[in-house]
Amino acid sequence: MNTMDWTTHLPLIAILRGITPDDIEAHVDALITAGITLIEIPTNSPHWLHSVERAQQHANGRAIVGAGTVLNVADADALAATGAKLMVTPNTDPPLIRHAVAAGLTVAAGFLTASEAFAALAAGAQILKLFPAANMGPGYVRALKAVLPPSVPLFAVGGVTPDNLHDFLGAGCSGAGLGGDLYKPGQISTATHARAEAFIQSFRKKSQ
Repeated sequence: MNTMDWTTHLPLIAILRGITPDDIEAHVDALITAGITLIEIPTNSPHWLHSVERAQQHANGRAIVGAGTVLNVADADALAATGAKLMVTPNTDPPLIRHAVAAGLTVAAGFLTASEAFAALAAGAQILKLFPAANMGPGYVRALKAVLPPSVPLFAVGGVTPDNLHDFLGAGCSGAGLGGDLYKPGQISTATHARAEAFIQSFRKKSQ
């Protein structure tokens, strides 16, 4: 199955919730210039599918663009039809995961409990997304890592900031999804660039 290879990218997913198609190119450039090349456009953003298409065209291979908050098969099919490879869910929906994987999408499946995590993996999810991560904390990540397959990438999403990112990485997360502390609707692209750089600096603390 031809799914995306995200492993050559910095494992930080920029979540551009609320962005509009007219704004997408400037923020894609800001993220790529800073060094973040995994980009998620949630389906509860205005004209999200158009934004995905424009972001892909503008990135022109410089970034992996996908959609988040995917809740149904129709949106998964629409996403796959654009040629995008990344799909992110906020929840564990095994039938949707199986459908998306069969369509060639790499699925980062949202979960909270170990039971949900294993259900997502059994359905074919390639990445696990702990959500909301900040409510559970790094200690919860360590407990999950004790039972989850070590080869499965685990991303922390929800309340991740430059101040706590390295704590989640230190607890065993492979990466993180960056939401409101990276982008808020209407902010200028230079702010997105600066916030992306702050996250990257925190990420690099992991190796120090």
